[in-house]
Amino acid sequence: MSSEPWTIERICDALGNPTLAQRFLGEINRAPAHDLLAVFAKWQSIAQTTRTAVQRGREIAAAEARGEEPPGEWIDGADRLQQASARIRSRGAA
Repeated sequence: MSSEPWTIERICDALGNPTLAQRFLGEINRAPAHDLLAVFAKWQSIAQTTRTAVQRGREIAAAEARGEEPPGEWIDGADRLQQASARIRSRGAA
């Protein structure tokens, strides 16, 4: 990841979605002075999480394109989903 400092522009770019960027800009522009740092920190965290997820997605896609297993540890939740589904059906849910 980049070691550049976070700026409003970098946060908008990292969000990767114009609607989300507009929401951020709206919040940062309407924030009272005493809340600016908190609003900035909140959106910086969201941007960093988004950036990390995008990078992870690219790594997974590259591994799959090479015919490899995706990197990392994966948990198969199929059994849990099937058990939950069976419980719901037993209660008469459609």
